[in-house]
Amino acid sequence: MGKADVKKVSAPAKKEKKERVPSAYNMFMKTELSRVKSEDPKLTHKEAFKIAAGNWKDSDVNPSNKK
Repeated sequence: MGKADVKKVSAPAKKEKKERVPSAYNMFMKTELSRVKSEDPKLTHKEAFKIAAGNWKDSDVNPSNKK
């Protein structure tokens, strides 16, 4: 079987993406990340994200903490 025998298959048509409603975590991280960065602007994005994600564990907004 040579190169001339190989047929290219076109990619399937892309589906239209539906915009999802942000989860509680997504909304928390958006506000928390900006708060953490404003408190310490010298933090890298990665460091600030780690702190913000850690804050999610004890947050009142976290559905796992609602009892």
